[in-house]
Parts: sequence; structure tokens; C-alpha cells
Amino acid sequence: MVSKRLSEKQQRILGFLQNFLSEHHFPPTVRDIQRGCDISSTSVVDYNLQVLQKSGHIRRSPDISRGIELLGQERGGLLRFPSPRRVPILGAIAAGQPIPVFDDVPVEDRETVEVPQSLAGNTNQMFALRVRGQSMIDALIDDGDIVVIEPVTRVRDGEMVAAWLKNEQETTLKKLYRENGRIRLQPANRTMQPIYADPNNVEIKGRVAAVIRNM
Repeated sequence: MVSKRLSEKQQRILGFLQNFLSEHHFPPTVRDIQRGCDISSTSVVDYNLQVLQKSGHIRRSPDISRGIELLGQERGGLLRFPSPRRVPILGAIAAGQPIPVFDDVPVEDRETVEVPQSLAGNTNQMFALRVRGQSMIDALIDDGDIVVIEPVTRVRDGEMVAAWLKNEQETTLKKLYRENGRIRLQPANRTMQPIYADPNNVEIKGRVAAVIRNM
């Protein structure tokens, strides 16, 4: 049975998790929680998330960023653990210079990766891509990691996206910004330069919902 004896800070975090999931359909990062709950450090957030996990309010996947899952309750106080979802890996995505990504392999024949149900949100169209390169290393995304993509066509400036460059027939993993009539695809690596493109040449395939580390 879930313990109800939570501190004020833990109750605030739990409420933030519920609101964030309701609005975005995927879990927040630890840093999102720190900012949203006005907590002094990410280590304090991590401690309180451990308490919430031990008390049965959440479940965490330590190797997945945004790997926080709220646990509901059935009658009689029994916990309901939502089944994980298998997401197909559609290919590779460049964290560096753009590369081709999508191929003609049927979805049912592809390698898949398991993600918490809460990450999959309300869509069955989630997919994953294997990262090639280190242009997003400062965002803690390294070569060999897997990014889980929520398929959307509209994103806010600063969100990390899988961007398809139509003329080049290539895709790249970058943060997207709109400025001066063009698109800036910004790496998270101080040694690399951004890519500038005409808006008509950029198609957003989706935004990053989670990162699965290559351990």
C-alpha cells in the first residue's frame, strides 16, 4: 500500500509530475522538476524522487532520461504498474553532420527498445533513433545512445528535434531556433557550428521525449 506520509516538498514534486504529464504527455527531467518546484539543486530533487519511489508513488528507469512513471492505484490499494511499450528503432540520426536515416525495413522486423508507458503518452507513433556523433554531448547525448522521438510537426524554439533536410535527404539531431527568416539547428557542443537552413527545407519529424544511455 502506498504511504501517504509525504513532506511538503515531496507533495509539491508529485503535483508537478502530475501537471507536467497532463500537459506534455511525457515526464519531466530532474532539471525540469528543480525549476518547476523551485528546489535548490538536482541532488535534492533526486533524493526526494528516491523517497517517492520507495513509498510507491513513482517508478524510475535510471538509464532513461525522463524515465519517471507515476503509479496509480486500483481498489483495495493495490498498485497498478502500466506495461512498458516497445518502440521501434527506425535507424540512425546524426549528432554531427546530417546523414540518411529512414529506410524501407518493415516496422515489424525492426529492433525495438522498451520505454515506460508514461513516456509513450497518448500516441502509438513513437519511434527511436540511434545517435551517431557527439554534437549533442553537452546535452548528455553521446554516440551510441538512443533517442525516443515523439512525432510532432510543431515545436517551440530551443526544443531538441529530429530535423529532416529535404533537399539533402538527410536528418540531424539538434535544437531548433527560428530567427531572421531562417532555421538555426544548434548543436550542444562548443566545438561545432550550427546549421542554417531555409524554413522550406526543414521538416520536423519529432521532438526528443527521452534518451536511453548506451551503457
